[in-house]
Amino acid sequence: MASITPIRNPKNDHLLTPDNSALIIIDYQPVQVSSIKSMDQDWLVTQIVRVAKTARLYHLPIILSTVNVATGRNKETIAPLKEQLKGVPSYDRTSINAWEDKEFLEAVKAANRKKLIMTALWTEACLTFPAIDALKEGYEVFPVVDAVGGTSVEAHATALRRMEQAGAQAISVNQLICELQRDWNRDATVDGFAEVLFKEGKIH
Repeated sequence: MASITPIRNPKNDHLLTPDNSALIIIDYQPVQVSSIKSMDQDWLVTQIVRVAKTARLYHLPIILSTVNVATGRNKETIAPLKEQLKGVPSYDRTSINAWEDKEFLEAVKAANRKKLIMTALWTEACLTFPAIDALKEGYEVFPVVDAVGGTSVEAHATALRRMEQAGAQAISVNQLICELQRDWNRDATVDGFAEVLFKEGKIH
């Protein structure tokens, strides 16, 4: 029982690796969370926190964005998620489509990663629009389907279909964690991997 040695080039791998991907988190704010109807809201929060912990564990670049905080119309990123993102700058905007915000777009391009793991609320707007724009610009987009939500089951499902038809590759939280770890022999991250995958990812 031996893994392939050396491992595949982590920058050129067609699968997600810590060296070829970045995480985008958009609009996990109190108003948006409270409006989600496509999944249990508490489980949604648990899932996006697991995604953030995963990104931290594997040292992924993280691009965080909020909407309408500076205008006073909305509140900051929810506390459980913000706790995991200490030191990560937040790009506040007024545009519904984050891809149309200058600072956000500059941050995405500065990460220099072509595989974008994307999460946002709502699925039907703040996730779909930048996902389609990113695909048009040559990025690979991976929406994390069980860490995002819409205003109805139908709105969420329709948005996922639209993104997939445009070329996005849907992924789940557990799939993301396993894809980044890939091998139990990678000792530096295996304890954190098991913690997020099993202890925090209890069947809901």
